Formats: sequence, C-alpha cells, structure tokens
Amino acid sequence: MLRAENDKFRCENIAMRETLKNVICPSCGEPPDGKDMHFNEQDLRMENARLKEELDRVSSIASKYIGRPISHLSPIQPMPFSPLDLTMGCFRGQAIGPSLDLDLLSRNSSIATLPMQTVGIADMEKSIMMETAANAMNELMRLAQSNEPLWMRSSTGNELLNLEVYNKIFPRPNHLKSPDISIEASRGSCPVVMNGLTLVNMFLDTGKWMELFPTIVSQAKTIEVLASGVAGTQSGSLQLMYAELQVLSPLVSTREFYFLRYCQQIGEGLWAIADVSIDISRDNQFVFPSHACRLPSGCLIYDLHNGYSKVLWVEHVEVEERTPTNRLYKDLINSGMAFGAQRWLTTLQRMCERFLCLMLTSSPTRDTGGEIPSSKGRRNLMKLAQRMIVSFCSSISASSGHRWMMLSGSDDVGVRVTVRSSTDPGQSNSVILSASTSIWLPVSPHNVFSFFRDERTRAQWDVLSNGSSVQEVAHIANGSHPGNCISVLRAFSSSPNNMLILQECCTDESGSLVVYSPIELPAINITMSGDDTSYIPLLPSGFTILPDGRPNGGASTSSDPQGNVGRSTGSLITVVFQILVSSLPSVKLNDESVTTVHKLVGATIDQIKAALNCTSA
Repeated sequence: MLRAENDKFRCENIAMRETLKNVICPSCGEPPDGKDMHFNEQDLRMENARLKEELDRVSSIASKYIGRPISHLSPIQPMPFSPLDLTMGCFRGQAIGPSLDLDLLSRNSSIATLPMQTVGIADMEKSIMMETAANAMNELMRLAQSNEPLWMRSSTGNELLNLEVYNKIFPRPNHLKSPDISIEASRGSCPVVMNGLTLVNMFLDTGKWMELFPTIVSQAKTIEVLASGVAGTQSGSLQLMYAELQVLSPLVSTREFYFLRYCQQIGEGLWAIADVSIDISRDNQFVFPSHACRLPSGCLIYDLHNGYSKVLWVEHVEVEERTPTNRLYKDLINSGMAFGAQRWLTTLQRMCERFLCLMLTSSPTRDTGGEIPSSKGRRNLMKLAQRMIVSFCSSISASSGHRWMMLSGSDDVGVRVTVRSSTDPGQSNSVILSASTSIWLPVSPHNVFSFFRDERTRAQWDVLSNGSSVQEVAHIANGSHPGNCISVLRAFSSSPNNMLILQECCTDESGSLVVYSPIELPAINITMSGDDTSYIPLLPSGFTILPDGRPNGGASTSSDPQGNVGRSTGSLITVVFQILVSSLPSVKLNDESVTTVHKLVGATIDQIKAALNCTSA
C-alpha cells in the first residue's frame, strides 16, 4: 500500500513538472518568467520532503504491527529493452547456426553476465546464513586439526578424506545419495612468501582473489557483505559470493558456486577462512541450479612473522555429473588433481612468488637483457604479461558465457571454435575468433613444457614463424623455478619488421602455461618507459600442459579412490589460437576464416607430434 502511494506521488510530481515546462500565460501568450518557475519547483521540493516525512512516520507505525521494519523503496530499475529495439546493433539473437556468425556474441562476452547480480536478503535469512557459516567454520577447524583415521595418506603423499569416518562424525540424515554424485575431498599445506594479513585481505576481495588464482577462478563476485568484520584484522567478516572455477580446456565443464565466505582470527597471527555453499535460488528465475556443492572447505593461514605464511588447505566438494566427462580428462578429474587442494596450493605458491618479484625495486640476478631500463619499466612489463595471462585463461574457459562449437567435417584433431566481442581497451568492440583443440601425448608434462618454452625449438612448432628462429631480447624471472619467466622475443626475418613477441611461461606441479602475443615495438617502448599500458592491444595464444592423471604407465583406467596416480608420464595439451577477425562489431565470419584457423591448428598439432616423436599418438 505504501509503495503504491509513493509511486502515485512520484508520478504526480513528474507530471506537474512537465506541465510547468509547457505552461502558457492566458493573458500574454508567453511562458512565465524564471522566478515563477523556480518558485514552483521549490514548492515541489518542499512537498516531496513533506511526503517523505509522512511516509517515514507511517512506516514506523506499521513496523510496530508487523514485527519488522519496512524497507525503503529501491530505485526504479530501467526497463529491459525488447529484442526488437536492437535491430541496429550487433546482438541479434542467441541461436548458433552452422554459419558461425556473430549470433554467438549474444552469449559470448569477455566477462559473462553472472546468473544473479544482486539479491535482497532479509534479516531472518542473514541470521540463518550466519549460523550456517559458524557451523562451517567449526567443521573446517575439526577437518584441519584432525589426522588419522579421518584423513588417509595415499601412496603419492596426498591427504584424502576417509568418507566412512567423516559421515559418522558429520552425519547428514536428510542427504539424498545418487550414483551420479561423487565426493572430492583433499587436504594439504605449504609455505608461501606473503604475510598472513595480506593473504586474508586478498581472499576477501574478489578482484584480488581472481588475480591470485587466474588459472582456477574464471569469474567471481561478492553478492553482498553480510558482516564487515573487525577493522585491521577482518575477523568476523562474512560475505555471500559467487565463483566459477575452471580447468584450462574447453572440454571440461566449469563449476559454479554460490557460497558463504567467513573469516575468523583464531589467535595471534592465525586466521581461518571457511567456505560453504548456500542455496539462494528461491524466487529468482535467473539462478541456474549448480551441479557442484561446496561442503565446508577453506584454509588456515599462519603468519610466520618473517614475510612468509603457512597455509593449510581443505577442499571438500560434492559434484553431480550431469554430462559425461570427456574421455581425455576423465582420469585427471577422477584423480582429484583437477580441482583438489594441491592445485590451489601450488598455484598460490607460484603466484605469491610472482607478486614478490613484482614488488622488487631491483632486478633479480636471473633477469637478462639490456632492454629494460628501470624497475618501473620492469613492473610495467610484468603487469602487461599478467593481463595477457588473464585474457588467455578467460578465452579458453568452458564457461556458460562461452559457446564452443565443433567445426563440421573436422578430423581427429577435433577443433572447436567460438566468437566473442572484446572489451579490452586496446581492442574495444573487436570481433575475436578463438580456436582450440586438446590432445594426449605420451610425453611427461615437464618435457613438453621445456620444448615449448625453449626459443631454440620454437621454429619446430610455430607455423606462423615460417621456420625463422627467434632471439630473446629481454628476460624477467618471476619465481624460484627457472621456467617461471617473462620474455620479449624478436624473430629473425629477411624483411624489416617492428613486431615482437611478449611471452610468459609458468609452471608448477598442477600444470604449465606458455602464453604469447604479438606486440609492436612502439608498444614495448611505451611499456619499458613506465607509461600507461592499458590501451596496448593483446591477442594471446598459447598452450596449457596438464598431467593426464593416469597411473604410472600411461594406460587409462577407471578412477582410483585412493588417489594413487603417481607422477604422470603423459600430458594433456590444449592449443589455443586467437585471431582478430575485424575491428567492426557487425562483421560476419566467412568460410575462409574458419578454414584458415582449422588448418592453422591442424598444422601446429602435426608439427608438435613430429618434433616430439609422437606421430602415432
């Protein structure tokens, strides 16, 4: 009733204001002077203020009778446009036809729209969420502090949850079991080169959390801050969040979660961060049911007071397999290596080292090349490379915002393509074609990574180099492993060329990346001088190299519940090419573009197999 009354007053105000704009004096036929107009507008403002006071008074009285406060009106949201209003734009529907035109763009943005942007949470719901978060924190603490028989150690040294013991300690009587539902639970710990409070702050800031885990977290958003916590320590902070987690291949479905993240300072220099999924799909048609549920998980962060922290990680997820996992990645997923605690920890270790290198005021001894004149230029180049990595990881995702399509008539290479509109400042509204394929090779991930990152063997796989060799003109080490580095490469060519290659290589036990992008010499000069690089266009391509997850010997088997996968002797390699189709958003793809990218991917795979002596794989 109150809402309707307020809307009525608002509409009458607007109507009166529009009438005043067009009023004509009946005596002289002229509009009234500005003083009268100002006077009438002031009258309207005073009337609005009086109505607001009356509304507040009535709301206060009504709240006493219904037992809860009446919320104020939210601002009027703009009406969504009808599809008919977009006929002049580039978004023309959601169907994906065999022509592979830009109909894909309606679903393919660089940052996909989240299923739910905001929710209204009542006080009663908040209290339930706080209780849920507190229970999750208690369970996390018991999982973190217990050992056998709750946790078992596999032959590879990984800690896996004993589900039989767990179900006795934490029974869920109303839980429905299904043969399609599996449990993934693992634990691990490691030191990282970052102080505890800085880590806590990054975990509670979704933007920084994505920067910390760019290869795992493809999307994240804080839906609502339910409790801000104690200033300076973040203790008591509670947030409702959304996250989408990925394996770097279009063949593996992403996992989406709506969850609570609760932070508590347990003692001096010790924090616990607990996550637990929560169902917020009530009365919201935009929330799609998730096939994954985050059971009480999270981490304990111990500040070691020397710039380092020790992180203990517990990962506990329930997954419903709604679509069969691709056969190439089945062993990796079933082994728990794809989304388990060890992947989070090894990525965290590597990224903390990278952040440390970014903050250094002097170059490490392993940096080479006289092309980097200052520490500011060095940091600029590292930030540009990080933007390249983030762009690459988002382009390869099997997110709901990307629709990958198998090319018709493709051979065993199985090339998939997708089209998206770039929102990068350097390529705003440009049309990008991405092509990808994944293969298994009987070569260890370490050897495959060494092959790709070595500039001396680049001509063996880079079909665009036309067999020309390349020279590394600048090198930045960004981690303790020699394979974690950023390079600027120059190709030897008979024709004058101002084009260079920016490349970043990164590796840890969970997998490796080799990502590169062409970049013009003037852009490199801008970067080295410390100027703004946000408008430098980047179009990254590259490779992801993952362990195959198979037991020693390489033959594919069914999943091993004890996680005895050993060190993989085979590799899962995903090749990704990105091509700028046009800087005009209304352009359509033609058959020539599709054929070109298909041949490019196929030729690259053939050369990789030949160079690694795997032509029969």
